[in-house]
Amino acid sequence: YADLSGGHIMTRLIQGDVGSGKTIVAILALLQAAANGYQGALMVPTEVLARQHYESMTELFASLGITYRPVLLTGSMTAKEKRLARESIENHEADIVIGTHALIQEKVVYDNLALVITDEQHRFGVAQREMLSKKGGEPHVLVMSATPIPRTLNMALSGVRDMSVIETPPKNRLPVQTYVLEHDWSILADAIRREVQRGGQVYYLHNRVDTIDRTAARIREMLGEEVQVATAHGKLSEQQLSAVMQGVSDGQTQVLVCTTIIETGIDIPNVNTLIIED
Repeated sequence: YADLSGGHIMTRLIQGDVGSGKTIVAILALLQAAANGYQGALMVPTEVLARQHYESMTELFASLGITYRPVLLTGSMTAKEKRLARESIENHEADIVIGTHALIQEKVVYDNLALVITDEQHRFGVAQREMLSKKGGEPHVLVMSATPIPRTLNMALSGVRDMSVIETPPKNRLPVQTYVLEHDWSILADAIRREVQRGGQVYYLHNRVDTIDRTAARIREMLGEEVQVATAHGKLSEQQLSAVMQGVSDGQTQVLVCTTIIETGIDIPNVNTLIIED
């Protein structure tokens, strides 16, 4: 708030672990811009994450009686959906714009864009972030990342002037327990089965796309047909990946065998167990 009202252009990085509260800081900043009659934009690297931010923000605003309007803009929307979204942005019916790199396309015209936020900022090129900033004269810039990068290197890479670190997690957050296991599929099977039986979900992180289907088949065989196992990796199309992640979000998929594609901040609170192979 001090940065936003301090008479200078903010360029600040917020670094904090997954679940530390970066998103709520972004929402508060966007609301501050909206309350002053400006627009704010939040750019994220994947459509799944953009849709999730949009839905959770819409729900949050409705529950608190907040009247500012968020609008979603992504590449896979229909031509009509994109046109309606662009019109609401240009007419300033939209106070907060959430989307992927679709936000920086030439056709998108903002009205008084004063704040630009990029999430998982290492996933965007400097030029992409600059293109979004140029949509609004000289907007404030906030970048967020869960990836710890040394301060001097990060400032060189992202052009950020100031850096904040969220050191403490929200209250009542249970501590993370980490175990190292020699390859023992019976112990692994018991752990996954126990988590699934209590209603939880599991990410099984695999480091190679070419053998991921084989690993998924082995896990299916190990757990039995009653446990739903899906795969997610970078060779899937955006639509295929969205469908898979929707299945996880809805609770239909209990075990997701995936590559590091899931590290883009997707928030599924029911996934409490992460197994990393090798």
